[in-house]
Amino acid sequence: MDLNFSPEEEAFRTEVRAFLADKLPPTLAEKVRSGWHLSKADHEQWHAILNERGWLANHWPEQYGGPGWNAVQKFIFENECALAHAPRIVPFGVNMLGPVLIKYGSEAQKQRWLPRILDGSDWWCQGYSEPGAGSDLASVKTSAVRGRDAEGEHYIVNGQKTWTTLGQHANMIFCLVRTNREAKKQEGISFLLVDMNSPGVELRPIITLDGEHEVNEVFFTDVRVPAENLVGEENKGWTCAKYLLTYERTNIAGVGYSVAALERLKKAAAKLKKNGRPLAEDPAFAARLARVEIELENMKTTNLRVIAAVAGGGVPGAESSMLKIRGTEIRQEISSLMRRAMGPYAQPFVAEALEEGFDGAPVGPAEAASAAVQYFNNRKLSIFGGSNEIQRNIIAKMMLGL
Repeated sequence: MDLNFSPEEEAFRTEVRAFLADKLPPTLAEKVRSGWHLSKADHEQWHAILNERGWLANHWPEQYGGPGWNAVQKFIFENECALAHAPRIVPFGVNMLGPVLIKYGSEAQKQRWLPRILDGSDWWCQGYSEPGAGSDLASVKTSAVRGRDAEGEHYIVNGQKTWTTLGQHANMIFCLVRTNREAKKQEGISFLLVDMNSPGVELRPIITLDGEHEVNEVFFTDVRVPAENLVGEENKGWTCAKYLLTYERTNIAGVGYSVAALERLKKAAAKLKKNGRPLAEDPAFAARLARVEIELENMKTTNLRVIAAVAGGGVPGAESSMLKIRGTEIRQEISSLMRRAMGPYAQPFVAEALEEGFDGAPVGPAEAASAAVQYFNNRKLSIFGGSNEIQRNIIAKMMLGL
């Protein structure tokens, strides 16, 4: 694999940079750069800008609204967006549900749901984890019982989902539900699309350590769901779930955003002083900085290989688990080094400092405001999407036959 960009790929990178310079609102870029909280409107604004250019669903086939990019173009786009401080694309509809519908959905489901993902008509969230089913996802207990009435075939859903990211913004949720309690765990699960405004759906916020309302609990009490919202075959939802998780884990790796975070860290380390010298010259800090940079370069190569395999018609398997492990560890290390670089300035945390319009007196360097919150928030990266311990088991099984 040639890791040098061709003249055509360099021209594409120039095109992306010009687009970002012209279309990325400076207020959004400043929010991302400063680590401020993004509102629903912020995300929707950026999605609309990308969709207008045809770049929102950049890994979808052209027939469904994708741009027809190859693996390297997608890699370039994600890296340039990160370096320009563009908001991350909210993944649930575009990067997770979209590929599942394209592969397993009926033609009617594709025609109905895919355009609504692109134009922002629907905001999707993920109903996978439950209080007793996190890394052991096959243990989901939320039930869906099929029936028929005067209005037609439907499911009645009862149960609970947790850690539902940005569910407070969503009007739709894709869920793993148990449709056969007698079958083997993985064989009794179905993949269902549920309207969050249905009677019987209740959402409760979970406030995280940083004071942010990012995740939620979702309760289902006798929720009626049309049978046409079943994706794939009944009791075969585990196939959809595994396919979706490979995309989620690759996305969690966040290669482009690690590149951007590393650039910010290096700039901070160059200007901050320790014993009268730049922190970047401190032997212990410099060694950790060099190690994480080497690991990131290695992961960029692996990421290109995975994307190339998908572009060639393959499905990321153990490679997505590798990316998830190394990607999350690298992101955690970068945030840890930034927090160390800020020293005592990273210790105090004022939640309001991450909101637009905060006029309180700054404490320490500009990077200090978000250093602590990003460090603590990134602790979750090695857990969600399937814990890193589970990913190692997947690698051992798929590649070593253990």
